[in-house]
Amino acid sequence: HVQLVESGGGSVQAGGSLRLSCAASGRTYSKWCMGWFRQVPGKEREGLATIDSRGITAYADSVKGRFTISRDDSKRTLYLQMDNLKPEDSATYYCVADRRFPSRCSVGKAEWAFTYWGQGTQVTVS
Repeated sequence: HVQLVESGGGSVQAGGSLRLSCAASGRTYSKWCMGWFRQVPGKEREGLATIDSRGITAYADSVKGRFTISRDDSKRTLYLQMDNLKPEDSATYYCVADRRFPSRCSVGKAEWAFTYWGQGTQVTVS
C-alpha cells in the first residue's frame, strides 16, 4: 500500500522560501518517477517538476530557476525547495508518484499517469 504525505506548507512573504517534503511508503520507492503538482481553485492542476530514479529533473517554465526538486531515497522522501516565491505561487501543492512506467518521467507527464497522490499542502504567498 502506497501513501504519500506532504508537509512544509504555510504562509510566507513574497521573495521568501519554503521547503515542501513528501514522505512515501513503498518498498520500491527508489525506482519511482516522482513529482509535484499544484492547483489553484478554479484552475487546472499544473505540473511543476519531476525527478526520476537516476535523479534527472525537469521543471515547468513557471518555476524553473526558483524551485528545486530532490529526493532522498534512504529516507523515502521527496522535496521541493521553493525560493523567490511570488503571490502567484499560492496554491495547494501535491506530491505525486508513478511506479508503473517510471522511465516515462517528465514535467509534461499527464496527471492521470501518476497513480499516487498526496493529500496536498497549502502554500500562501503574500
